[in-house]
Amino acid sequence: MSSSQSSFHSNIDMSDTSDIDVYVSPHVEKEYSDRVYDNETINRNSIEPPKRGYLGYLTIYLLCIPISFGGFLPGWDSGITAGFINMDNFKMNFGSYKHSTGEYYLSNVRMGLLVAMFSVGCAIGGLLFARFADTLGRRLAIVIVVLVYMIGAIIQISSNHKWYQYFIGKIIYGLGAGGCSVLCPMLLSEIAPKDMRGGLVSLYQLNMTFGIFLGYCSVYGTRKYNNTAQWRIPVGLCFLWALIIIIGMLLVPESPRYLIEQERHDEARASIAKINKVSPEDAWVHEEAEEIIVGVLAQREQGEASWKELFSPESNMLQRLITGILVQTFLQLTGENYFFFYGTTIFKSVGLTDGFETSIILGTVNFFSTIIAVIVVDKIGRRKCLLFGAAGMMACMVIFASVGVKCLYPHGDDGPSSKGAGNVMIVFTCFYLFCFATSWAPVAYIVVAESFPSRFKSRAMSISTACNWLWQFLIGFFTPFITGSIHFYYGYVFVGCLVAMFLYVFFFLPETIGLSLEEIQLLYEEGVKPWKSASWVPPSRRGKPVEESESEKKNWKEYLKFSKSSN
Repeated sequence: MSSSQSSFHSNIDMSDTSDIDVYVSPHVEKEYSDRVYDNETINRNSIEPPKRGYLGYLTIYLLCIPISFGGFLPGWDSGITAGFINMDNFKMNFGSYKHSTGEYYLSNVRMGLLVAMFSVGCAIGGLLFARFADTLGRRLAIVIVVLVYMIGAIIQISSNHKWYQYFIGKIIYGLGAGGCSVLCPMLLSEIAPKDMRGGLVSLYQLNMTFGIFLGYCSVYGTRKYNNTAQWRIPVGLCFLWALIIIIGMLLVPESPRYLIEQERHDEARASIAKINKVSPEDAWVHEEAEEIIVGVLAQREQGEASWKELFSPESNMLQRLITGILVQTFLQLTGENYFFFYGTTIFKSVGLTDGFETSIILGTVNFFSTIIAVIVVDKIGRRKCLLFGAAGMMACMVIFASVGVKCLYPHGDDGPSSKGAGNVMIVFTCFYLFCFATSWAPVAYIVVAESFPSRFKSRAMSISTACNWLWQFLIGFFTPFITGSIHFYYGYVFVGCLVAMFLYVFFFLPETIGLSLEEIQLLYEEGVKPWKSASWVPPSRRGKPVEESESEKKNWKEYLKFSKSSN
């Protein structure tokens, strides 16, 4: 424990608070044990959170849906791109001409770039636009990146026989989607009630799966057109999704943590009240605001966040950054985009005449499985979801790869494929997607969204998410070359990665279910062993008085002065 952390436990001197009418005992990272107003002591946990009926839960989810719709953008691209690479008109416009057969085709390089350029844009967009959240606010930053996304779509639609123009548009298109991949989970995590945070952040992934599914349906509906409408209609539909997000930003509350950092305390309380469907004057709302205020003041006392501190081995931020990077990297190394990007191609190789139909089936499995994750992630926890998912995907991928290698082509690669083996591969692909969609797909975003304090959040989340897109680029670009060389042996590469994921989660990732963002900060600072973290209890629930440092007294006095003046 660093000196700044250990200083939380010095004695408090009550004598220097005599000039203050209202006293609230400090609780940096929720370390209060009680609160005193006009000499009346109220236990910190005596104010119950608002009771939610079905209408209350429905209101919270409806408010969060426009934010989570940011996940629809990359999902939509994955869904339509999987179809484009098999569309005749698209290959005629952006492919190469094969003189021997008179057909147009996409070379491995061009196909890899088509799939991967979007990921490059997303990685850059996440790094470039994340800081807008700190300067402009989460909502306005989201609107800006969605407008960038729309510009990229316009460039793609206007492309005609110039593959490089289409790819430039796809990079700009990715800039906006990448910005959303950082900003949307960030806002969701900061407005969500702590007991619902996992499910609400999972809505981002749910909308991504919904985008993949509708993308598959879109290209299925346009695949028989014999002109550019075959691919221009699916690209053009993205304007509808963008408008849904922009209009939604007018309705959703701003992050109360951002508002408090900007000294807009009344607006912060209104934001907390709106998402929880209670009055801004409710005592529980004031409790929640107090907790955030003290956390913000404590971080402000540590000074301006710097890149040096973020990467310093002496700071526990580096450990958390590594966790974010690895979790987002592992998300891609599960192998999920092997199926999503190249689904139609893979299933043609297993003997299915219409790979588009199979893609719709897989998209359906992916979408409905993610609904399960939204429901259960706040009940069983992050660690259990990730461990279950890694083990389940590993078993499914072993079977998928083994059947592909040993049984799919019993008479050699040039012979006919085995229909029975192909059916087995389809079934275990569905099982794989179930394990993925109920675990790593949503939980990786949850872990990153709740692991960092607000001082470092935009920087750390952008770096972590950029690693996700970087690996998506590498897998998207190199998969055609790898499968062309080793075919279904490629699956064993992902099996090895899944084993590494299981071990990493067990030994290094703490459980954060049911904790506020301020309590998660303390969990990391106390250095709790990850395999023991599920039983960790925040100090405010231990029934023990907690001492504070001189700096904490200073922070708390600042809050009290504000409280007194506002009353």
